[in-house]
Amino acid sequence: MPTNLTSNDKTKLGGTFTFPGTLMTVRRMGYGAMQLAGPGVFGPPKDRNAALAVLRQAVSTGVNHIDTSDFYGPHVTNELIREALHPYPDDLVIVTKVGARRGTDKSWIHDVTRETLIDSVYDNLRNLGLDALDVVNLRAWGDNGQAPGEETLAEPVSVLAELKRRGLIRHLGLSNVTPKQLAEAQAITDIVCVQNLYNVAHRDDDAFIDDLARQGIAYVPFFPLGGFTPLQSSVIDAVAAQLQATPMQVALAWLLHRALNILLIPGTSSLAHLRENLAAAELNLRDEAINQLNSVANKNASRGA
Repeated sequence: MPTNLTSNDKTKLGGTFTFPGTLMTVRRMGYGAMQLAGPGVFGPPKDRNAALAVLRQAVSTGVNHIDTSDFYGPHVTNELIREALHPYPDDLVIVTKVGARRGTDKSWIHDVTRETLIDSVYDNLRNLGLDALDVVNLRAWGDNGQAPGEETLAEPVSVLAELKRRGLIRHLGLSNVTPKQLAEAQAITDIVCVQNLYNVAHRDDDAFIDDLARQGIAYVPFFPLGGFTPLQSSVIDAVAAQLQATPMQVALAWLLHRALNILLIPGTSSLAHLRENLAAAELNLRDEAINQLNSVANKNASRGA
């Protein structure tokens, strides 16, 4: 199992995926910038130079899909991306999201009013140094701020579709949504990706992923490694030991195997962890290991997790 990747591995990283109806082709192993901000995704990083180095290393290794948002920090991650990478490589796809703002107490405030959505798009453009945003995800909130709900998305999607027609946004996606909300949005505009909570232990979206695959739409799991509560499983640990890999590498490799429309954006502020994450794309999971890993979600369900 490799622990690092070199420039010769740029064609790997899990293979490639082309967003539907676009010319944007990305390597399936990408990078999420959220962890570059300070504690609680608020304020500056502890080590600005280290954060810049992580971004530059990711791109130099072949990553061409970066996930961010101007409410990370706020503004911090986008400013770091611009400082580290601008002028951007021609093939770099930067995906951002709108639908929230930050309180001074570090809180996350759901806000999809027309004024805030427009302001958010302009903030992302300014802080990333772009004339148009490649992809903007509308972040729906749901009933508890995490699990998807069934709020109507017609009004905020229409606002973003208007900005798309004006050339400020090239393509639109959704985050934290249900199939019903996707269908509602698709009646207004094309959707190229969905970003929901999903990992080897939390598989509520299995059927949704398969339906999106049939439509050619990308599925981008957030918290692929468990997020603020890292994945812990004796099964994952056992498979990792068999493969001489880390549990987190195994969890990422399983996601790449799960469906070809899955794109990964694991985040880190560490160069060592970045190398480990990217190397997971080279991990070969045999059928026996996959069957073992598939049992993780079943065990969680039986415990009522």
